[in-house]
Amino acid sequence: MTPASAAAPYERTDRTTPTRHTERAAYDRESVHSVLDSEYLCHLGFVRDGAPVVLPTLFVRVGERLYLHGSTGSRPLREGGAPEGLPVCVTVTQVNGLVLARSAFHHSLNYRSVVVHGTAVQVRDEAEKAAALDALVDSVAPGRSADSRPANAKESAATAVLGVDLAEVSAKVREGGPSDDAEDLALPFWSGVVPVSRTYGAPVPADDLTAGTPVPEYLAALR
Repeated sequence: MTPASAAAPYERTDRTTPTRHTERAAYDRESVHSVLDSEYLCHLGFVRDGAPVVLPTLFVRVGERLYLHGSTGSRPLREGGAPEGLPVCVTVTQVNGLVLARSAFHHSLNYRSVVVHGTAVQVRDEAEKAAALDALVDSVAPGRSADSRPANAKESAATAVLGVDLAEVSAKVREGGPSDDAEDLALPFWSGVVPVSRTYGAPVPADDLTAGTPVPEYLAALR
């Protein structure tokens, strides 16, 4: 895979051009990568037996490729192993605020999102697969892959990794307050934005954890 220039934006295509609010779309790598790198849950869409299927799953970005993993027995992982791969659409969304307008029609969300169209292919190279699995673990809790037992041969054989290159991709961002109609500004309803953010609680030890085992610094740092 040839690394793309960090300065070059992703090419706009019909599938990555929104039909509404085109001004919210972004194709520069910084915008796209910042959304992908701030999340670890995506939705994987594909067609199965002529019908659309969308599955939530973990993902991670490494360079210009997304990695997703699952059981070797799952349908998308099996089909991704075919020579032609599996056509997919991967979406990632981050909600940052509830936008409450005076009218119900103008309620909205502040968000950042990325949509990736491409072909998912199963990663066969064992070194790339191992690195991708470590990156997936670290995407949830940075530093965790070095602080846990690596997959053994049996576990690795039961796990498949899909790679999706970032070629046909776009970001979309909505920021700011509500867009109330001028005739509604005098209405006696609250209007504004309720910020939304993800928070982490204190780590809860497993029931069978050895007493006195300290919480790793990388977990404490999540808070």
